Amino acid sequence: MLSFERTGRRTRGLLGGLPLLALLSAAGGADAATTTTSLMVSAVVDATCTVGASPLSFGNYRPGQGSVSANTTLAVRCARGTPFTVTLDAGTGGRTVTQRVMTFGAYQLQYSLYTSAARTTVWGDGTLSSATVSGVGHGVSSGQAVVETVYGQVPDIVMNQDLAPGLYTDTVRVTVNY
Repeated sequence: MLSFERTGRRTRGLLGGLPLLALLSAAGGADAATTTTSLMVSAVVDATCTVGASPLSFGNYRPGQGSVSANTTLAVRCARGTPFTVTLDAGTGGRTVTQRVMTFGAYQLQYSLYTSAARTTVWGDGTLSSATVSGVGHGVSSGQAVVETVYGQVPDIVMNQDLAPGLYTDTVRVTVNY
């Protein structure tokens, strides 16, 4: 506390208050203190997959003039490093994955789907000696799709040779397990 005493025309205490004034002045000019911490930031990237299928068209089948083969592709997009397995069901007209049929009214046109161009292994769900196709995701952007080829064939067998002309169709469900 500063005190001032008046004696005559002089004020005592002005000079006596200088050391205190210097001390207060020095305290205001001191460096400010700081403190820091870290902020944790996180996200979990989920394993995810999508699949797209192009139609499979056999074109025209002429009974008694040979089997008809065709192929199409599936585009599987999975998060990078995600293992996946692709299965194909029996279709809406089929009884099993090894006896798929396209239908036109009550008529049934038998066909098969395979895992390779050799057309020796039926692509199915792993039952009845059918196989599935596996892979590992490259990423989900359109340029990172894993393309799998589905090979199909309409065999020129007796069952297919006695059918009425028309448009035969089937729908096969493609499932990606990951």
